[in-house]
Amino acid sequence: MQPALNETINGLLESLLADIQDTLGEKLEGLYVYGSLAWGDFDPDISDIDLLAIVSSDVTEEECEALRNMHEQFANRHPAWNDRIEAQYLSVDGLKTFREKRSRIAVISPGEPLNMKDAGVEWLQNWYCVQQYGKALYGPALSTIMAPIPKEAFLAAVKAYARQWETFVINTLHSRPYQGYAILTLCRALYTLTHGEQTSKRKAAEWFKEAYPEQAQTVAGAWLWRERYRDAGIDHEQTYEQTVRFVEFAIGQLLKKN
Repeated sequence: MQPALNETINGLLESLLADIQDTLGEKLEGLYVYGSLAWGDFDPDISDIDLLAIVSSDVTEEECEALRNMHEQFANRHPAWNDRIEAQYLSVDGLKTFREKRSRIAVISPGEPLNMKDAGVEWLQNWYCVQQYGKALYGPALSTIMAPIPKEAFLAAVKAYARQWETFVINTLHSRPYQGYAILTLCRALYTLTHGEQTSKRKAAEWFKEAYPEQAQTVAGAWLWRERYRDAGIDHEQTYEQTVRFVEFAIGQLLKKN
């Protein structure tokens, strides 16, 4: 296992890896960490842990139930990480062929218990980031399992996903933490399309404030909303219109990108 941030996080990852191995046995082919742990701006107080587990064949319903129980027990032992593990369990074949066909995937994410879904090309951004920036906690280099994803395909996927916030802002943004997530996600999308590479939300936010100073206050506010997501008594509607205006502005800038 490659080192993460400190002994506490390394120990947590080792414990989670051991639990997954106990649950799946030899079916586990590899486990890879990505997201903020790979970017280098991981915050132990608020960041999620992003993982891709590669398995030899699709997760069965029985294995899904066992993994669900395992994650619940892990959260009980580590309550600070309850609802902060985002993991996908995908087969080798599913990873190799995700652009051509859909496969079964088991997913756990904040606010969502482990469940089965169909996964296809909409996961391209995730798999590109795992491929380019992820670290192997167990198993071979990802390049030995899947073919490289072209950067052009990744950038096109970033732009297409960012444009979906035109709809998301109407239907799902009446929550201040999610408003902050939307703003920081769009900061990173604009950074990615401008520079041709992915980066952390923190670095993208700092770049966005310099590139678009008229939006600096909103971006700074979004970072505070992210850090203080547990605060009680928040008036979520108070910042909703501000968030809508930012989304409209960011998408307008995004549409100017090739």
